[in-house]
Amino acid sequence: MNVLIIGSGGREHAFAWKIAQSPLCGQLYVAPGNAGTAQVATNVALGDDFAAVADFCHQRQIGLLLVGPEAPLVAGLVDHLRADPRLAPMGIIGPPQAGAQLEGSKDFAKQFMQRHGIPTARYQSFTLATLDQGLAYLGHHPLPVVLKADGLAAGKGVLIVTDHQEARQRLRQMLEEALFGPASATVVVEQFLAGIELSVFVLTDGQHYCILPAAKDYKRVGEGDTGLNTGGMGAVSPVPFADAAFMEKVENRIVKPTLAGLRAEGIPYVGFIFIGLMNVQGEPYVIEYNVRMGDPETEVVVPRLQSDLLELLHLTAQGRLAEATLQVDPRTATTIMLVSGGYPGGFAKGKPMTGWPQLTEVLPFHAGTVAHGDQVLTNGGRVLALTALAPSLPEALARANAAAQTIDFEGKYYRRDIGFDL
Repeated sequence: MNVLIIGSGGREHAFAWKIAQSPLCGQLYVAPGNAGTAQVATNVALGDDFAAVADFCHQRQIGLLLVGPEAPLVAGLVDHLRADPRLAPMGIIGPPQAGAQLEGSKDFAKQFMQRHGIPTARYQSFTLATLDQGLAYLGHHPLPVVLKADGLAAGKGVLIVTDHQEARQRLRQMLEEALFGPASATVVVEQFLAGIELSVFVLTDGQHYCILPAAKDYKRVGEGDTGLNTGGMGAVSPVPFADAAFMEKVENRIVKPTLAGLRAEGIPYVGFIFIGLMNVQGEPYVIEYNVRMGDPETEVVVPRLQSDLLELLHLTAQGRLAEATLQVDPRTATTIMLVSGGYPGGFAKGKPMTGWPQLTEVLPFHAGTVAHGDQVLTNGGRVLALTALAPSLPEALARANAAAQTIDFEGKYYRRDIGFDL
């Protein structure tokens, strides 16, 4: 079957790399893609035009559409395509707009969890109209306190504050000065949970589900988990502390109630659910939902899948996920993200990248790159995810770190401590 992947990052390159290996795959397209996806698929420039996507899917007889990032899902791409009678036979991996609100609105997600008894931190939400109540609420809130922009902020709309005065100042900035743009028109003020984070990924056809390998990502730009939040500086899978007993709690207390809640609310959810968790003394709490695979977690989860990913997705789109078998590589995968100097603030693009011939023992998943003649240039804040598979965590980390030293470009930065806390 012909396949179209929407997106341009390391997640989409990892998907394309894996799907291209399937005997079921005919023509493989990525829109818009990057220099890495161009090596395994055909990049196409469709932009954010839903009508153009629909026309392309019809003209190229796309059998399966996989939506990588969250923005088109929140904007209603799936609803638009489902409404097009020409595309009735096409399978789509991605929820409708109603389901995408699990990520598109943190306030919606918190209310959803309350309705369905899913363990999460206590919270209150505030808008500009209720700013005074928010400031008063923060005045006696236990510290640290978490402030979250309600809408999409590319993984950067979360602040953890340890001082009451700063918390009130930050709330004002988010609501009065639009610190995170329209995303912070509503702010969720949340109890801080002390524990260790991990990400759990569920693939569902709306009725059946399978739980993919768990991963732990590293959001802060600085070593020792310091500095600003980013889209992700690296990841590890499996997660040593996510043992069978912990994952059984996750499945029974979180995965099953989440899927039952979606069905009860009449949301036909087909695709991935990314559950951001906090392990608090062995008990799982939901920090957030995402409605797609994580990035850079995909770059460690997908390489561990021994099953045919396209077959899994095809069965999911057909409502037949119960027929699938999931086989997972027992080895450890680690990925280290090379980023442009200045990220997650301002950064330069168009820097030539070198060292490709010397790259060994890793899978290089392109994130923000573009091909220019026979060169690869940087084209984003997060540039390249270097993934290593090995029998042990130290060995995988050693390979990924060696690769991070091999690839070079002006302003290159990466964290050298990914996975060391494990």
